[in-house]
Amino acid sequence: MTLAPVRNGAARPSAATRSVGRDSEALDVCVVGMHYAPEHTGNAPYTTGMVAALHAAGHRVRVVTGYPHYPAWEVTAGYTGLRRHEILDGVPVTRVRHPVPAVPDARRRIAMDAAFTAHAALVGGPRPDVVVAVSPVLLTVLAGLRWRLPRWSSSPIGVLPSLPRLRGGRTALGVVTQDLYSRALAETRMTSSRLAGWGAKLEGALLSRADGIAVVHPQFSGPLADLGVDPARITAIPNWSHIDPPTGDRATVRRELGWRDDEVIALHAGNMGVKQGLENVVEAAREADATGAAVRFVLLGTGNQRARLEELGAGIERLEFLDPLPGDRFPDALAAADVLVVNEAATVAEMSAPSKLTSYFAAGRPVVAASWPHSAASTELARAEAGVRVDPGSSAALLDAIRATAGSGEAADAAGARGRAYAEEALGSAAAHRAYCDWVEGLAALRVS
Repeated sequence: MTLAPVRNGAARPSAATRSVGRDSEALDVCVVGMHYAPEHTGNAPYTTGMVAALHAAGHRVRVVTGYPHYPAWEVTAGYTGLRRHEILDGVPVTRVRHPVPAVPDARRRIAMDAAFTAHAALVGGPRPDVVVAVSPVLLTVLAGLRWRLPRWSSSPIGVLPSLPRLRGGRTALGVVTQDLYSRALAETRMTSSRLAGWGAKLEGALLSRADGIAVVHPQFSGPLADLGVDPARITAIPNWSHIDPPTGDRATVRRELGWRDDEVIALHAGNMGVKQGLENVVEAAREADATGAAVRFVLLGTGNQRARLEELGAGIERLEFLDPLPGDRFPDALAAADVLVVNEAATVAEMSAPSKLTSYFAAGRPVVAASWPHSAASTELARAEAGVRVDPGSSAALLDAIRATAGSGEAADAAGARGRAYAEEALGSAAAHRAYCDWVEGLAALRVS
């Protein structure tokens, strides 16, 4: 879903971000990634925040990005033309046009990613000290590798085997990995095993040529090592909570949203895509109808699977769909729920770390996660001690866990409080902003003149 803009600017770095101090220490940094502000969900808030932190630290940052379209999968009104230049919060931003498929299956998304990468690679400018590619989209690494070449090759993939990692080049390449591309192809089953295998080879070939990789969860390190990435070049920098704490009166917000006091509100907020497997939530709502359970399942947001889910859930009394909320109503809605739901498809295990958990923890409500024990989501939930986990794909188990959690009274409140404390202590923006600055400066220090 499109999260509401955070008050006072979601992407502004904390006061803890330090300035470079002397102009001679400032770096030229180019960030290449498809998603950026004004998108407010997915990896856009984190890319925008990283850029803002580097800019506040005194570095000369520029961004090459796509036209805003996620998660609605249509270009935001007003963004026209093949290329446009903007200044956002003092940072030059170049947007390049790319197709946006109405049905974003694997092949169409690969075509979109390739078109964005090709267009992004044509954007000129001075050679940066460091180029940071954000994945997804994985192919943006090719646009970063472009700066390693004395001139742009018409066939970048063909020159991959001979590209140096760093030696002999003046530009260091870092990659921020929000999702594991090849694992996504395999786990969502949106494509054939043959194409997924090709994706794994491509991901390994590209990431092995980066000088440093920042992952948003330590559990990504193992799968990346399996792809041939040197573990010594992997740095874990977790995503942070990028929404403000709730401010509204909980009872008032519930009344405004039409939620009764005598029902349990189980809220899933965020993108409605394939990897979320929200058919499980629809079926849990159907079981609540059949058993008379006082639970209302609320799916808040949008995504390419919403229309299908609405069709699947037609006639279910205890299922509600809500459009994205404006302004500061989003954190208030999270806090007004009784239970916050993470649901992952039964095939999903290693491909991602749900960014919604950072918002859930900040809201201070208990979490029920339908996720495998070894997933990043389950690991974070256990670390925060903020809720319970059930196996994905079992609607009955999900419903039972929600009822038990909501009925636990003080234990539920305590779990929510632990989640909020974890967000404040471990998921603050200040530490992540410092880590990104240190990471980029460390990459620059490795350059060979």
